[in-house]
Amino acid sequence: MAPTPDWRVAELAARQYGVVSRAQLLAAGLGRMAITSRLQAGRLHRLFPGVFAVGHPAVSPLGRHLATTLACGDDAVLSHRAAAHLHGVWTSRFAPPEVTVPGTRRRGPAGIAVHRGRLDPADVTTVDGIRVTTVARLLLDLAEGLTVAHLVAVVDRCQARRLYDPDAVRAVIDRGAGRRGLRTLTRALMIVRPQDVLTRSELERRALRLLDQARIAAPEVNEKLGRYEVDLLWRDRGLVVELDGREWHDTAEAFERDRRRDADLMASGWRVMRLTWRQVVNEPLWVAERLRAALAHGTVSR
Repeated sequence: MAPTPDWRVAELAARQYGVVSRAQLLAAGLGRMAITSRLQAGRLHRLFPGVFAVGHPAVSPLGRHLATTLACGDDAVLSHRAAAHLHGVWTSRFAPPEVTVPGTRRRGPAGIAVHRGRLDPADVTTVDGIRVTTVARLLLDLAEGLTVAHLVAVVDRCQARRLYDPDAVRAVIDRGAGRRGLRTLTRALMIVRPQDVLTRSELERRALRLLDQARIAAPEVNEKLGRYEVDLLWRDRGLVVELDGREWHDTAEAFERDRRRDADLMASGWRVMRLTWRQVVNEPLWVAERLRAALAHGTVSR
């Protein structure tokens, strides 16, 4: 037997977290009067204008997110706090419905915050079948409404979940010229990921300036030791310092490669210390104390 309209609606709802749009109901074969009768009978429940829950009004967070995008059109993308919630980097159990749509004049349904502006294809992805802004784009969007401290916490959560893509963030910053949140995002990254804001040469200059201000003997910079090039080298003290842009959350392959490199250098008689750029930029006093102690206890064993 051919499937009935209600069977098609049930099958669709099962794929869409219990949520369907009016256009989908019509495409499934339900007319306007049939939709009205099902609303009156409690078989459909209006969530937003033109968007319904099937069977009962309680929908999951994923269903609520999908309903938000369905209510705002095919080109709507979940964004801001709602996007952060979907990506799993928003601490609150609830995030208000928010979408971004292309253009400048469209209004959204009551209860949904609609942000209007340009959406580059690279800023859009899909999570659990729901169109949503990328993590890189949501960071710039959130920067327009969060404090630097709150944004730092979000970036940290993105890193902990291995969702942070430095190349994508740099691309969003390049595309975001003139955006109100750009300054806040840059300030947050200077705390969490300075290597994504400053060039390698700028970071090295900061490290050398730190050493000069702390009256620590200048090292050799970017010197070859065997088959490795090391960042900072105090040859007479037997000390190598690597300025590491990768944090503890990086890939297991990168972690193993760095440990192998350190082991090779130590087997040749060098002491190896790793400092992150986050420490160099934001904790200069601690870095200076650690280097002084390492240099004071250094010995030449080669």
